[in-house]
Amino acid sequence: MLQDRLAGLGESGDIIRSMKNLAYMETRKLDRLIVHQRGVVQQIDAVAADFLSFYPETLPVAPPSHPVYLVFGSRRGFCGDFNERLVLRLQRELAGAQAGHAAVIAVGHKLCRRAETEIDLAAALEGADVVEEIPSVLRAIVNELDARRDRQGTLSLQVLYHRAASAEPVLEQLLPPFDTHRGAPQPYTFAPLLNLAPRDFLLELSGQYLFAALHALLFESLLAENERRVRHLDGAVRHLEERVGAIQRRVRALRQEEIIEEIEVILLNALSLDQPAAGARAGEDV
Repeated sequence: MLQDRLAGLGESGDIIRSMKNLAYMETRKLDRLIVHQRGVVQQIDAVAADFLSFYPETLPVAPPSHPVYLVFGSRRGFCGDFNERLVLRLQRELAGAQAGHAAVIAVGHKLCRRAETEIDLAAALEGADVVEEIPSVLRAIVNELDARRDRQGTLSLQVLYHRAASAEPVLEQLLPPFDTHRGAPQPYTFAPLLNLAPRDFLLELSGQYLFAALHALLFESLLAENERRVRHLDGAVRHLEERVGAIQRRVRALRQEEIIEEIEVILLNALSLDQPAAGARAGEDV
């Protein structure tokens, strides 16, 4: 029975180690990609700051808009309370007076399953397991946002996600973009040379910024998810090894007891054989 249990735990340990190694490999890929994607977002933001310092009138005062919360969770489990923290933070945000009519778009199968029992989701998207699936997830998000904008007009988009370096979820506003550059001083003497009308340029730049920023945040979320999965599975492996060690010690103790019992039986048998032989010699002497 104990040997069967050891074999089962060994198989489980092999599966968990494989999952941990795959998650670690994904973090290595994301580490490289995130640096470049952050650079793209920073460059677009710098261009926007330069442009708006000369053309501040192109940035309209945002009219009343429809608030949308985009929440990046996990598609799979084994990452601790990753999705639980997102749901708790989202509930706090939705409890605000102005967020009562907000639409929630959840990304990640496990997050959707966790959130749908307590939150009315406007859309539930599967999410990505690996980096290669992010472009298809990004297309699904953009399609959903476009459809919602066609129905409701101007959107106010806030993204709730995990960063690798933060224990708590982060809330970041993406739409309307570039609000922080409103009224910024001119860093250069001459205005940038444009091949488009200023308002058309800002619209095109906003679209590029949204696409690049969503890409970067999906990378950030997937990296944070896999880092938590590595830690979670590493703890599971250690716990499993402790259980295997305890069972192995029990098996050795039982084996020692069996050996001792076998030795006792051998000694008893040897003693019983010696006693008749000793009685026979005594009869011969008489």
